[in-house]
Amino acid sequence: MNPLEAELDYPLGDLLPELGSVHELAPGVLWLRMGLPFALNHINLWLLEDTIETESGPRSGWTAIDCGIANTATQAAWETIFADHLRGMPIVRVLCTHCHPDHVGLAGWLCRRWQAPLWMTTGEYGFARMMSAALPGVDGTAMLPHFQRHGLTDPALLAQLGERKSYYPTLVPSVPDAYTRLQDRQQVAIGGHPWRIITGFGHAPEHAALYCAALGLLISGDMVLPRISTNVSVFAIEPESNPVQAYLDSLQKFIDLPASTLVLPSHGKPFRGLHVRIRQLAEHHAARLAEVVEACATPQSAASIVPIMFPRALDAHQLTFALGEALAHLHKLWYDGVLQRRADLDGVIRFQTRIAAA
Repeated sequence: MNPLEAELDYPLGDLLPELGSVHELAPGVLWLRMGLPFALNHINLWLLEDTIETESGPRSGWTAIDCGIANTATQAAWETIFADHLRGMPIVRVLCTHCHPDHVGLAGWLCRRWQAPLWMTTGEYGFARMMSAALPGVDGTAMLPHFQRHGLTDPALLAQLGERKSYYPTLVPSVPDAYTRLQDRQQVAIGGHPWRIITGFGHAPEHAALYCAALGLLISGDMVLPRISTNVSVFAIEPESNPVQAYLDSLQKFIDLPASTLVLPSHGKPFRGLHVRIRQLAEHHAARLAEVVEACATPQSAASIVPIMFPRALDAHQLTFALGEALAHLHKLWYDGVLQRRADLDGVIRFQTRIAAA
């Protein structure tokens, strides 16, 4: 265990639900895990026993929080859950924290299979629909000129990125045609308890975490993770964004939650120590920003910052996140007035420490 993790409390120890099984965290609150074909090899999903009102009257079953990616292995794992762990009750609602493929990938399939409604924030639903349809600007190839402007020149990597036009739709083949909107501070009744929606920004357009005071639980999605820092990136469709600042501001919305809160993250193990983790994440970004400022004593592109922030070898999938995050840290420093930005004759955007006027 690394020193940062040692500051957190893992009340369940090393317990991890096996694929196709569940662990009951509290009455009517089930934890399950699905595999992912990435370096980050799993996602935590949650089932909450619930009753919702429909046109035909009350319908009892389970609200599913997030879905996993759309592939045969994840569908098969869900089928095992349906057969062995739902006590004969249906999925009555699918609630997705945000639009990333591991969270919304099977939403269309789950909603069709169980005739269940989809609940999301408008920002996340809209982006999921756009990306699943591979619309210009959010399709896989949009990142190619975006990253070239920020210094990526490796021909092999550029070729791989150019082939990713349908990357998102392969993991999210469909998104339901209608949804129910989640909004910040909204109280959603699930299983007889109110769950407060806490929206967050920087990682995704309008991420929804859920907090239940009665149960002392926070389903944090990707906003607060115990082992890794949440990715915050500048994307082609929003090239002037400041996601590091948006993310740090969003973390403050969790400060009022009790120290005893059990955090249920999308990756890693449930933990206590929310305020400690928020402090750690703030310190992490402060350290990365300091590295970037030091490097920018000479002009730097986002691509040249990547090996400073991420010194390990990266595959094409990891590089997209690393480049987006490097640019996000450059943008924060630029917006803060610490760096100046210019487009050079080669078309690459570079940043340098602002020189004080004499």
